Amino acid sequence: MQAAEAKVLSVNISEKRGEKKHNVGKAYLKANYGIDVDAHAGDWHRQVSLLSLSSFEKMRNLGADVNYGDFAENITVAGVDVATLPIGTQIKIGEALMELTQIGKECHKGCAIMQQVGTCVMPLEGVFTRVLEGGWVKVGDKVEITESGTRDPFVISLPEDS
Repeated sequence: MQAAEAKVLSVNISEKRGEKKHNVGKAYLKANYGIDVDAHAGDWHRQVSLLSLSSFEKMRNLGADVNYGDFAENITVAGVDVATLPIGTQIKIGEALMELTQIGKECHKGCAIMQQVGTCVMPLEGVFTRVLEGGWVKVGDKVEITESGTRDPFVISLPEDS
């Protein structure tokens, strides 16, 4: 039996930071910017966020009533655990190509999910990317790992003394 193909379950945006995102079905990812109608887009390293279905299942098993977009992720995926990918991994979804830049982020104060079940997956399992090549992304699109990352997020390279 073959493993299920990795695919997009939801494409989510919010107009303001701090709000849950809602599924819009498809969105255009602009190179070096993100989803231009999303509050988190901009010229920085966290242009587009991704979260795997397995993270939702984990939280639902703990009793959390969560839906796609509730963790403020832009793209919800199935068939690949994005939190296990190394920094620098390139991910092609639909027409867009992204590079993984960060794994996890601190929950904001008053995180409703943290209050509901005592934990949250975003600090360890939400990932952030920058858009290398723009294009449309929609629900059902295939998720492909096009280049494996090589940078360890926990190692800092220092120049050697000459």
